[in-house]
Amino acid sequence: MSGRQLHLNVNILHAGFSPAAWRMDGVDPHAAFDVNHYVQVARIAERGTFDAIFLADQAAIADRIDYRPITSLEPTIVLATIAAATERIGLIATASTSFNEPYNIARRFATLDHVSGGRIGWNIVTTADPASARNFGLTGAIDHGRRYERAAEFAEIVKALWDSWEDDAFIGDVAGGRFVDAAKVHAIEHKGAHFSVHGPHNVPRSPQGHPVVVQAGGSDDGKELAARHAEAVFSASQSLEEALSYAQELKTRAQIYGRTGGVPLNLAGLATIIGSTEAEAERRQEELWDRIPLDYSLTRLSGVLGIDRERLKLDEKLPEGIQLPSNGGHTFFKATLTLARSNGFTVRQLIRALNGSTGHRTIVGTPEHIADDIERWFLAGAADGFNLIPDVLPTGLEVFVDTVVPILRRRGLFRTDYEGRTLRDHLGLARPESRFAQPPHKAPALLGATH
Repeated sequence: MSGRQLHLNVNILHAGFSPAAWRMDGVDPHAAFDVNHYVQVARIAERGTFDAIFLADQAAIADRIDYRPITSLEPTIVLATIAAATERIGLIATASTSFNEPYNIARRFATLDHVSGGRIGWNIVTTADPASARNFGLTGAIDHGRRYERAAEFAEIVKALWDSWEDDAFIGDVAGGRFVDAAKVHAIEHKGAHFSVHGPHNVPRSPQGHPVVVQAGGSDDGKELAARHAEAVFSASQSLEEALSYAQELKTRAQIYGRTGGVPLNLAGLATIIGSTEAEAERRQEELWDRIPLDYSLTRLSGVLGIDRERLKLDEKLPEGIQLPSNGGHTFFKATLTLARSNGFTVRQLIRALNGSTGHRTIVGTPEHIADDIERWFLAGAADGFNLIPDVLPTGLEVFVDTVVPILRRRGLFRTDYEGRTLRDHLGLARPESRFAQPPHKAPALLGATH
């Protein structure tokens, strides 16, 4: 394909974005804990020539397990399994900077990049929920500003470790007895506010130079982290105008760091409920809605907004004076509040608009309607692509691959086959050079030398 290319990922959110997904006909209630489920979804996405699959992560039970599946299995281990069962699709996993160490994350993702033949991406997040903090010996969430200070330093160290081997450091000269050129393996000697890491890495430079760096934060601190380090961003916007504003702000912030050429890519979250007709899509939405306990939705909404559940009156609008939580998640708070205020929704209407889930934009309609919306956002520059969140997995993804992808291909927006083998190839991203590599020096001519 020539020109600008649409990018599509799928977020394998256990059984699907709807809290009722696990209760739908044909869905295995145990799927969230079965690695074969994730392999099956990844293979469907690969059949649709998607850029990548994406796995979120949580280090605690942060949802109502009496009502729905949770994010449970450790994502990098799941990715290793998927890598062995697929050939071309990219593989992105979340790893938090709040409760990990830079060296371990650098080693884990570099290893995955080797194992997968260059298909790995790391989604940088900070962890805001108190339940996770308590699992790591803290009494509450780390202060928002401090989390992002740590994250920025963490990302810098990881990238330096990935760069610490030059591309040609490994020699493997059997006859000469030289295994590695040690002069091309560099200590990073980092000393900062949060970490002291000497290095070098013990994993050679990976097929992509280093894994693709992704970020998924909507706060000012999150956008600054993305502008500095991310090559792609998972965003959450409820309207085209909001998405355009976000895309422009991200571009402006990135230019301050000397980054141009459309990096980072903006991949907007998009939840889909698809039917062969509008009526069928609406019936599917109703069926999902009817199976979501109202108690769950109210608990979820109060948690996203950071307010007591008793303040939420079903047939009244959200109470005034809701403040951005100082240490909570900013992305879905802003998306949810914007959706409620801009539409004048009551609490009941808001829960319904969210389909009982998070603050990602949801489209309900036919394949043609879904394709029209994707094309409109893409051509307007509101998104470089989408991080899809089907209502039910695997069926919601199957119908997208079989009905929406062909429309996008006919319109010349999306590839008909993979043109490269790495995630960087799929995303059109350059392979980074090691920051420690020295430019080659031309040897001086030896006058009068004979051979």
